[in-house]
Amino acid sequence: QVHLVESGGGLVQAGGSLRLSCAASGSIFRINAMEWSRQSPGKQRDLVAAITSGGSTNYADAVKGRFTISRDNAKNTVYLQMNNLRPEDTAVYYCYARGITMQTTGFHSWGQGTQVTVSS
Repeated sequence: QVHLVESGGGLVQAGGSLRLSCAASGSIFRINAMEWSRQSPGKQRDLVAAITSGGSTNYADAVKGRFTISRDNAKNTVYLQMNNLRPEDTAVYYCYARGITMQTTGFHSWGQGTQVTVSS
């Protein structure tokens, strides 16, 4: 079983920055992809950014140029640096990872979410 724990959320003024972290633990052989998604009240969960084990990234159009996803494979951790935050970025941010366990089975796991609130 693989667990993800997010941290780094909080309250920030528009134009400010936050850095989210998500650490994976458990019986992990390899993590293939790690992602950040977000969900606002009454809306669906949307992908924000994703990164492969090789470092390839992709971003939602709404965050391109403002957010940067990165990962530390040795620590099984993914980060989301969020700059120039806007009120519309307010949401619960979720971390997601998929890969292979030591038992050679596939896994995909979600974190519990961390709240990001941007005030105008």
